[in-house]
Amino acid sequence: MHPKRNGGPSVQTPEIFWGVILWMIVWGVLGSVLLRRRYFARDLDTSNVNFAGAMAGAALGPVGVAVLWARTPKLSGRVTTFLGLTAVVLIAAAFSFADPENNCVANGAFRASQFTNGLIIGIIYGFMALGLTLIFSILGVVSFAHGEFYMIGGMLVYYITVVWFPGLNPLMGVMGACCLAFCIGALFERAMLTPMYSGKIDRPVEYGILATFGLAFTLQYLVQALHGASPVKVRRYIDFPRWEFPAGAEAPLIETRRGNLTLFDTVSISNPRFIAAVTCILVLLALLFLLHRTWTGRALRAVSQDREAAAIAGIDPNRMNMLAFALGGMIAALAGALLVQAFSWLPQVGAIPAMRSFVIVVLGGLGSLPGAFVGGILVGLVEAAGTGCIPDAQKAASYIPAYGMIVLTLTLLLRPTGLFGRRFASGAHGQGG
Repeated sequence: MHPKRNGGPSVQTPEIFWGVILWMIVWGVLGSVLLRRRYFARDLDTSNVNFAGAMAGAALGPVGVAVLWARTPKLSGRVTTFLGLTAVVLIAAAFSFADPENNCVANGAFRASQFTNGLIIGIIYGFMALGLTLIFSILGVVSFAHGEFYMIGGMLVYYITVVWFPGLNPLMGVMGACCLAFCIGALFERAMLTPMYSGKIDRPVEYGILATFGLAFTLQYLVQALHGASPVKVRRYIDFPRWEFPAGAEAPLIETRRGNLTLFDTVSISNPRFIAAVTCILVLLALLFLLHRTWTGRALRAVSQDREAAAIAGIDPNRMNMLAFALGGMIAALAGALLVQAFSWLPQVGAIPAMRSFVIVVLGGLGSLPGAFVGGILVGLVEAAGTGCIPDAQKAASYIPAYGMIVLTLTLLLRPTGLFGRRFASGAHGQGG
């Protein structure tokens, strides 16, 4: 007998849950291996076969594997999405049957709260990963300084609004931080990354990694030398006005207070995270407008697709590279500038967000802006589900970094190109977006 949980009856069926999970793992592995060999033998496209085989085995067991083995259909996005969703539903059903007293199963308000907060933080994750994806899609370089730009954004807001100009409007502080981060990115790209494009570097990919890692090291320890290791934080940028809808109701559908937004009397969203998420969505729309409706955006996309052809068309690829790196750093800095009101800020604060960004970029697909945003939302929801469904709050919090690593490992094993990824043909130095 297992101990009671949440005051409910004893949980007597965990072995059913783990039995189902083991069954799904075994058939998922078999489905991936067997179907890959089958598609190879028939000389068919194998780009999605690992993922489809694993999901078919996990969701439908030997029946799903046998159907795909016999018919070997074209593995379109609809097929793989259906199989993936079916596997997720079966895992959720097994968990619900094994632990019916868990908050994730029995408490609808708790589920709604976890989902909403996971969605909010996922939007912020995805926004930060956009900058990393933009840099890679144009330059073909993975920026290891992305977390430090995030840290710089928060630190600059603190110094601009608290130290240098006390009482300054927070919006001006955020704009100042973004401008300074943009300039840092542009200067670094001109000074350190330009040699990659002129053929002066024998191994440009390795050089780009080392250069950006050096920038990360320099920024982090420069800030620590100038500021110290003491944490900082700024006050909320905007206080919600006291408002209820419908007014005077005993349980308003929407209620705002200074620090929180409450929906349906069940979901509570903190003011800083809500403001950050809304701002991220607005900036994302502005970025999409820039990329698809302006000449500069079209030039950036042209360079990401074929650097040489863009140069023939009159576009200066070097200028686009500088713009892309500066924009990518500014996006990370903006994420930090928005979240310094929610978390304590240290020179090392960028390490974990940077790791999450790498996971999100791989999950969404290298060079895919929509993939980065969708990947961020998925990681946010996975973290919310994991932390909410583990009864021990301390253990749940300590497991948060592990969820991203699990997502990364599964993505690399089952779909190395990511959800929206594509192979790269040419670009800054043999790679493009």
